[in-house]
Amino acid sequence: MKTVPTAFAALALLAPAASAHVNITPSEAPQGATFVGALGVGHGCDGESTLKLRVQIPEGVIAVKPTPKPGWDLEIVTGAFEKSYEHHGATVSEGVKELIWTGELPDAYFDTFSFRGALTDAFPAGSTVYFPVVQECATAARRWVEIPAEGQNAHDLDAPAAGLKVTAPGHGHH
Repeated sequence: MKTVPTAFAALALLAPAASAHVNITPSEAPQGATFVGALGVGHGCDGESTLKLRVQIPEGVIAVKPTPKPGWDLEIVTGAFEKSYEHHGATVSEGVKELIWTGELPDAYFDTFSFRGALTDAFPAGSTVYFPVVQECATAARRWVEIPAEGQNAHDLDAPAAGLKVTAPGHGHH
């Protein structure tokens, strides 16, 4: 007979419900297109207010611009990309790597944190782009950073990163 360690059992009880994950809306965007993604935060950390939301921008997502939120400070972390990308006829080799909103969102409230970005052809149609999100509260943090392995369902993860599915490029865009 196998026994489950108590610490693990306690962790399982704390695992957030599926609806509590940080999701991105829309759930899909065409390759090569500019999209506006809204990250939905539906709860704090065990009753605590969310004080900071950090979003990592994955390699291959360029021309990122966050939407400012009234009452929240916004920090944009930039850096060099691993490779260069073409964007509107220009070569882009650096840009936004992380967005950090700092403010207060009480546990009882839902809010969205949005940004605009362009999906490069680094992502094949049918793939999913993951945006790891760290939600910081006064004494705790929720790290929505898990990316499913090949063939694994994101719903099986405790704290999946927000996923944006890449669809076939739109026609007449170029």
